Amino acid sequence: MKEGLEVNFAEISEGEIIDVPEILPLMAIRDIVLFPSMVIPLFVGRTKSLKAVEEALNKDKLIVLSTQKNSRIENPKPEDLYKIGTIGLILKTLNLSENRLKVVVQVLSRCEIQEYLETEPCFKVKIEPCKEKEPEIITPEIEALIRTVKENTEKLLVLKGILNPEISTVIHSIEEPGRLADLITVYLKLKVKTAQDLLETLDGVERLKKISEILLQEIEITTLQNKIQAQAQEEIGRSQREYFLREQLRAIKRELGEFEDVEDEIEDLKKKIKKAKMPKEVEKEALKQLKRLEYMHPDSSEAAVIRNYLEWLIDLPWNKSTRDNLDLKHVKKVLDKDHYDLEKVKDRIIEFLAVKKINPKAKGAILCFVGPPGVGKTSLGRSIAEALGRKFVRVALGGVRDEAEIRGHRRTYVGALPGRIIQGIKQAGVNNPVFLLDEIDKLCSDFHGDPAAALLEVLDPEQNKDFVDHYLDVPFDLSKVLFIATANMTEPIPRVLLDRMEVIYLSGYTYQEKLEIAKRHILPKLLKEHGLKKNILKISDEVILKVIEEYTYESGVRELERKLAAICRKVARKLAEGEKGAFKVTEENLVEFLGPPEYIEELKQEEDEIGVATGLAWTPNGGEVLYVEAVVMPGKGNLILTGHLGEVMKESAQAALSYIRSKYKELGIDPKFYSKYDIHVHVPSGAIPKDGPSAGITIAVAMVSALTKKAISKDYAMTGEVTLRGKVLPVGGIKEKSLAALRKGVKNVLIPDRNSKDLEDIPKELREKINFILVSHLDEVIKLVIKN
Repeated sequence: MKEGLEVNFAEISEGEIIDVPEILPLMAIRDIVLFPSMVIPLFVGRTKSLKAVEEALNKDKLIVLSTQKNSRIENPKPEDLYKIGTIGLILKTLNLSENRLKVVVQVLSRCEIQEYLETEPCFKVKIEPCKEKEPEIITPEIEALIRTVKENTEKLLVLKGILNPEISTVIHSIEEPGRLADLITVYLKLKVKTAQDLLETLDGVERLKKISEILLQEIEITTLQNKIQAQAQEEIGRSQREYFLREQLRAIKRELGEFEDVEDEIEDLKKKIKKAKMPKEVEKEALKQLKRLEYMHPDSSEAAVIRNYLEWLIDLPWNKSTRDNLDLKHVKKVLDKDHYDLEKVKDRIIEFLAVKKINPKAKGAILCFVGPPGVGKTSLGRSIAEALGRKFVRVALGGVRDEAEIRGHRRTYVGALPGRIIQGIKQAGVNNPVFLLDEIDKLCSDFHGDPAAALLEVLDPEQNKDFVDHYLDVPFDLSKVLFIATANMTEPIPRVLLDRMEVIYLSGYTYQEKLEIAKRHILPKLLKEHGLKKNILKISDEVILKVIEEYTYESGVRELERKLAAICRKVARKLAEGEKGAFKVTEENLVEFLGPPEYIEELKQEEDEIGVATGLAWTPNGGEVLYVEAVVMPGKGNLILTGHLGEVMKESAQAALSYIRSKYKELGIDPKFYSKYDIHVHVPSGAIPKDGPSAGITIAVAMVSALTKKAISKDYAMTGEVTLRGKVLPVGGIKEKSLAALRKGVKNVLIPDRNSKDLEDIPKELREKINFILVSHLDEVIKLVIKN
């Protein structure tokens, strides 16, 4: 609740008795003490205050108004309020917003709070009206006091320049000492403690004496103020007027021996700046801005900007760091606990720590985890932070298109803020967190700038020691931060940005790896989330494998987690409905939990066919099997390509056709085929865009088969690009493509000879199930897969 500025006095006849209930709702007020006969607007915003007003309106519109001892307390308790308050009558209310109300209150009389009966949802108190003492006869001494107070009041109002005939008439019309004292308090800017003392003084004559003393003091202060103002106006020009207005106010406060809140705030900020242990140049800038703030009006917009700026500088962890846990065995244990397999990633983290252990000044590494969704890139970053004993911060960069999101806004803009990097550092509270830049390949760029370019300074170990955010405009050391980026693919990431990061690929999981992840991590987590005990739900390895094979189609384990969560929900429902005992999920009753299988090998080749070759492709979601179809028909040598193919695949098809034309004799093809026939190459699922350098040999084999009328063996899947000379070029994503072939039941996979090094990354159980055949020339592929 905040008080209003307009104060009037109601006409209440002398000796009028106000009949009020013994129990009334109470509203706490701040920064003002209300006196009887006042009519004042109050702005109500606190929940308890709103409830108190509502309670009063529902009854007789009477409410107790008590001032807080400390105005900064948001939710005061009974002991935080003065015992002597006033009874107010609500005259009018006005809704300003959903949670804000303007209430016009007429203050009736003083009262003493005897007991707090309720504190929720609002205060309800038992009160007793205070018996004020007014003299029965106005003695000459009292008359002299009254006249002196009236004269001094007019003198003060003249000095302040606010005396008018209406005010003078009101002052001279009052003859009761107590009521006169209450009236004059409105013209004196009294502190809460002083005003409360006057409120608690029930003897009218005593109260008027205290007012008389305060008036003399105020006249002296105002006279001195006017003198200072006159001197200041003679010495300064218009451009420095605001500065000296502040100076005169400070001079007045020094004369009184008081300190103002603004001065306390300045001193408090100065202590915090020293305590923050900023670098010297940053501390110098902070003190410079503090000096500017000191001479500004505290309510000006520029003062608010500087105040926010200083708070950001103070809150940043310039010299706060967590201590790294350099116990390599502990780190390995934490990483193994949270993630199955991923040995290359774990080894890289342990290597980083080993270097840090030997050379504590080593710069922070910048890692980039690249892989399909659901393989654990983001959770791996969290595990690294836990293993190192560091704070963890995650910033999602997907869809970010404004450079200011990274570098911050300049302070000249309204509502300016630092960029996400500095915000993340403040959130962490230390200057060496593990900072995850999630989905870095989803950054956008437009007329607002290129955020990827702004990240160059952040992720360059040679530059980020002095990273300058536009809002802070001072350097912040990011060299201690361990930055980790994640992406589904590297192609959208600008090369200059990619060059600053160490890329670590996280390929998809095999069925066996998914089974282990489900048993070790997913199921225990889901059982805990759904409130199920371990012995309540029993799922065998065979059932989990069936869920993986027939209900999911992904490289990661996100969809697998959803399916297992669906099983847990079904079991939780059975328990909630009163069923008892352990629930066992079998291959036979799995349909009851998940419905019919969603992924059946319906596209699997059942027999060898002419012109249909099995290709393997990589997508952001993992490996895919593509059945490339080719047919020959009478025409004029046109090559027709359909299936939503990109430019790379179109070029691969053209290169394959050129090679076939150059080798038509060896292949036993009609020499005039390119003028007598049209060749149509189609890749099914035409609605899905397909592109990439991995389908060259597949397209070539399909065309050779169609032209020679010889079937292609269904037992072979292939990947690789082809040159005009028939050489097979290496491609990426061998593990993902192999997993896709295995899902379709194809166990013979042809890969380029130069991809032999990638076989080291293939899990042992996958190598045992798939026969990898290395080929270096298209002729080898044709001999293997096309039947004579």
